[in-house]
Amino acid sequence: MSKENPPALPARPTAPPPAPRARSAGPPPVSYVVDTRTGRLGQVMDRHAGYLQLRPPQGGVEWDCPPEHTRPASEAETLRARVARLNAESRWGF
Repeated sequence: MSKENPPALPARPTAPPPAPRARSAGPPPVSYVVDTRTGRLGQVMDRHAGYLQLRPPQGGVEWDCPPEHTRPASEAETLRARVARLNAESRWGF
């Protein structure tokens, strides 16, 4: 009995890669902005229905803010926010 190599399987067609999603204008997620209406610093969590969803750096309840009522946080504000977030995480054992 002779052993023959089995016939090669035909190559499966591959789907093209998905197209990149269009992003709306505004700050990228995981950035910090200041709500100019209240002066509150918030981390951008998401965008929904034309609003930015912001959360306090230490955690807490998110609030909605129109993008036109925000400004980028300064380097000092961003550093302060990151330290506050890390301190809050260390208190809760994350």
